[in-house]
Amino acid sequence: MFLLNKVIKGVVNIVSDIDPSQFMPSEPPPPRRPPHFAESQENDEEKKFRRVFQHLAGDDMEVSPNELKDILNKVISKHGDLKTDGFSIESCRSMVAVMDSDSTGKLGFHEFKYLWNNIKRWQGIYLSYDSDRSGVIGSDELPGAFKAAGFPLNDQLYKLIIRRYSDEHGNMDFDNFVGCLVRLDAMCRAFKTLDKDNSGTIDLNIKEWLQLTMYS
Repeated sequence: MFLLNKVIKGVVNIVSDIDPSQFMPSEPPPPRRPPHFAESQENDEEKKFRRVFQHLAGDDMEVSPNELKDILNKVISKHGDLKTDGFSIESCRSMVAVMDSDSTGKLGFHEFKYLWNNIKRWQGIYLSYDSDRSGVIGSDELPGAFKAAGFPLNDQLYKLIIRRYSDEHGNMDFDNFVGCLVRLDAMCRAFKTLDKDNSGTIDLNIKEWLQLTMYS
């Protein structure tokens, strides 16, 4: 218990000087609505995306972690300028978990569309900060890339992320970049939702803490 308290205290001290108001997570996907109502409100672009989604998701109109893995790896394989080992099933489970606003274990249309649009935006940032066109973002390029994505990190938190998501040389490939940003975006959105008075602090009991951290 002493060791656990020491570790937690160390992590808290690392992130305690962060100003959450500087983080700009994406707006959350809209709540799920009955299909007939949702489709009647869609413009031509959204209707076209819905047809693509239906083809990808199948009859249940839900994307499971395995389906997400197949979709992302099929798309990324066509981009030779993005270095990646491929999205793993564990990475896709994590992405589904943090995007799964209605706790179905799968992504519905709006959840998938939200994730897809974010990945497209982050792909543009990734390519623009890969200045040497190596296919990966080096440790010296990463702070600017995260800031451009809406997350200015302090040095300590940046080093934690490097240890978790980069290789031994400090380089981050595309699947790890996306996986990190999906999680960072979701956790910041959750924090801002819970920080109702914009004080920069929240209070959680053990049940809320476990719900927030274990399914992510």
